[in-house]
Amino acid sequence: MAAVAPAAAQARYSGPCLPNGSGPQCNFWNGTVPHGGVGDGDTLTVNYEGKSERVRVTGIQAMEMTRYSSYPDRRRGECHSVAATNRLESLVKQARGRVRIAAQNPNARTGSRIRRSLAVWIDGRWQDVGRKLVDEGHALWLPNSGEYAWNQTLATLSQRAAAAGRRIWDRDFCGAGPSAPDQVRMSLRYDAEGADQDNVNGEYAVIRNAGTRPMGIGGWYFRDSSLRRYHFPAGTSVAPGKSVTLHMGKGNRTSTLFFWGYDKPLFENSGDGGYLFDPQGDLRAWVVYPCRFAC
Repeated sequence: MAAVAPAAAQARYSGPCLPNGSGPQCNFWNGTVPHGGVGDGDTLTVNYEGKSERVRVTGIQAMEMTRYSSYPDRRRGECHSVAATNRLESLVKQARGRVRIAAQNPNARTGSRIRRSLAVWIDGRWQDVGRKLVDEGHALWLPNSGEYAWNQTLATLSQRAAAAGRRIWDRDFCGAGPSAPDQVRMSLRYDAEGADQDNVNGEYAVIRNAGTRPMGIGGWYFRDSSLRRYHFPAGTSVAPGKSVTLHMGKGNRTSTLFFWGYDKPLFENSGDGGYLFDPQGDLRAWVVYPCRFAC
């Protein structure tokens, strides 16, 4: 006999957010994804309670698409973006469109999209999509202070995927890089001295050349787990054994000091990540904190 999804007749119910019965309480809704409903690796359309909503999957950040299509061979985007979209779509298809969305706050939104954790009904059980995509290296962990139930799990899975070099964590996945894969090192100061809001430049990333040849980083970009990015100017180079520093606040740029220009801190002290990508989309160095795996 085929397995039947629990609470199939209920439009909405509540219970512990996490599958082991721990964590805060969540609201759950059973729904379906229409044909062509997957937009990208972290957004899709869900029909439930007689309405249709665009859903932003809680806790993950896939790379950005530039051409959206319901036909996989027509999709285009940054390295890893199409693969993440296709993987999300494959999970939805395995579930025959049957999904469950969850939120601690039923009013949680990201712009015009509702923010929800997403699970698919496969092999007789609900399987968390965010966990799968992060564990498989299709997406970064995107911490959320409001919908926090999944933060610790996704942070741990992202660090496990990084240690294993899966997909987005493979330094030359997108092609041979402009420098040796292990030439670049990065450290991150995410908690400034004193009050963070009074010392924005106290948050900074240090990028070091661990190789024996100059390392050009012109066109490379640094980002946190959100979409904002700082692009290093053309011609920027790091000498062997030397480093450059990117401060999050404002200042006068030199050959070794760079300033993003923000008026307020970027990083959550409770957990986040800093990521350095080269122009072809390879993630070359990163810091995800707090450390939860292989510390």
